[in-house]
Amino acid sequence: MTAYETMSFHLETERLILRPWSDADAAELRALRAERGEGTATLEYTRSLIAQLVTATETTGIALLPIQRRHEGDFIGYCGLIIGRSTLEEPEIAYELFQRVHGQGYATEAARAVLDAAAATGRKRLGATVDAGNTPSFRVLEKLGFQRDHVSLEDKGEVVWLTRSLP
Repeated sequence: MTAYETMSFHLETERLILRPWSDADAAELRALRAERGEGTATLEYTRSLIAQLVTATETTGIALLPIQRRHEGDFIGYCGLIIGRSTLEEPEIAYELFQRVHGQGYATEAARAVLDAAAATGRKRLGATVDAGNTPSFRVLEKLGFQRDHVSLEDKGEVVWLTRSLP
């Protein structure tokens, strides 16, 4: 296995800051996950999810990071690298933002910063998986140069797999 550099866990863009998780993010992450329509988890469960994310970061050297707007200081979602349906050598980029901030370019801006951080680790390719009906995510990934690779059928429906080479 090739050794990769550890991903930077503090990324900044013109409008956004991506930073490590804290317990203070639990209520916002809980609200974001509830917005999906899959019910509302307890605060304790959400804190344990954050603890799992922190542990995974320490183990893998890659991270899913909270996004906050620089000027407003509010938590608007997360973006980063995960193993997900992929591998540590070729992780997936993942992001989710509150609906109230959709359509403002934040996902693209955050994902571009994560792409740069991924390239700095020495990785050559990233993947992404998206539910077939998630048009906004496809737009973000297309802007970032991801190409459709294949489609798989899962319990929740069709999942589109995309990939992108890194410089």
